[in-house]
Amino acid sequence: MQNDKTTLRDLSMFPPDGSDGVFSLIGYTTTKEGNAALRQHIQHPPDTYESLKEVQDTVRFLSIHIDLWPQVISNGTLVMLEKYFDSADSATAPATGVSLMLGSFFQKIFNKQQYFFTQFSISHLADLLRGCTELVKIAELPGVPALLKKELGSIKEELGHRLTERVLAINSKTKYGELTQLNYKARREMKNMVFRLIHSYSRLDAWQAMARATIKNGWTFPGLLPAAPVWLEAKELSHPLLQTPVSYDITLNGDHNFLLLTGANMSGKTTFMRALGVGALLAHLGMGVPARSLRISFLEGIITNMQVEDNILRGESYFFAEVQRMKQTAEKILKRQPHLVLMDELFKGTNVHDAFECTKAVLEGLLHHPGHIMILSTHLYEVAQQFSANNNILFAYFVTQMSADGNYEFTYELRPGISNDRIGYRILQKEGVISLLEQKQ
Repeated sequence: MQNDKTTLRDLSMFPPDGSDGVFSLIGYTTTKEGNAALRQHIQHPPDTYESLKEVQDTVRFLSIHIDLWPQVISNGTLVMLEKYFDSADSATAPATGVSLMLGSFFQKIFNKQQYFFTQFSISHLADLLRGCTELVKIAELPGVPALLKKELGSIKEELGHRLTERVLAINSKTKYGELTQLNYKARREMKNMVFRLIHSYSRLDAWQAMARATIKNGWTFPGLLPAAPVWLEAKELSHPLLQTPVSYDITLNGDHNFLLLTGANMSGKTTFMRALGVGALLAHLGMGVPARSLRISFLEGIITNMQVEDNILRGESYFFAEVQRMKQTAEKILKRQPHLVLMDELFKGTNVHDAFECTKAVLEGLLHHPGHIMILSTHLYEVAQQFSANNNILFAYFVTQMSADGNYEFTYELRPGISNDRIGYRILQKEGVISLLEQKQ
């Protein structure tokens, strides 16, 4: 799957303002290296159906055996080891002669900093090796997925280093002479091996974070289908960032691949589309999704047209930015591989007549590409009416309850059909904007 920065931003995966995004719900890594690996995985999900299935099998297996994840390796462990081995090339020779005869007691007094650095570093190295040894034992369980077994096999091979057992045997009673000798050899011989272990651990850390997030959030592993025929079926799908979300059922396929949403502003159209986008993205990471069930085809990517921004430095207007984003969308859906396309009230940067004509033209063009899942929302009632007789389009709207006295309430309920709600003026009135403007100074 390929997703650009615009899509990740529109889906609130990594909010630029520093607020809690979707990543905050899945970032259960134990180390910064694992965090980086998880971010990389989100930005570049598996690029084939087969590799995605392998990751999902691994995350599912880890979710069942999450209690076996070793606690001995911390972020501090890896930070310390990086510093320890970064200076390996300048490591001094081990103590000999009189210095060695002084022993640990006098070393604590006369060379206190070096003594404790050596002891502290070796203990962290032992923690890494001990934690990796615990991880390797997982491979002995029945039903271990091939991808996980391969990664654990690489770790086991690295642990075969000739110094591993000696490092693991270090304890508080280890003599200073042995400690300093081992310290020198470890920094000289184990650097590359340790960094390979850290790399493998970071991948495992990212996988266990997705497994742990699936459990903690009560999410469900989706059914992953081949790319063709295109299919998306969700039951009780909701947006994971909402405290009290409304859940939705939706089915889209090759016969009905286009959903046209209508409803008043703030009625729930954008949130619904983001819920679909987030669910699809999480599914393509190989983890659980916020739904009772989800079956989805392997997608080439997710394309969003939601929060388009103008570029004042390049002299580009908001409308031009919308057109460029739509051009990118058109180029991508020319490919046969299916995409999920989410378009939220297109062409807001022009007048109503232009917006109608442009949206109508785009919709007509999009209908020539049935191999993709497409959802377009609009508050232009006339656009939906223009295509109401098209059997290939599904129509749904979000309910707004309005009373005779001018009050309104959003239920966020999704119903089949087309809405003609227009409540913009009512909102201005209810919020007191009209009355404020009518006041004379």
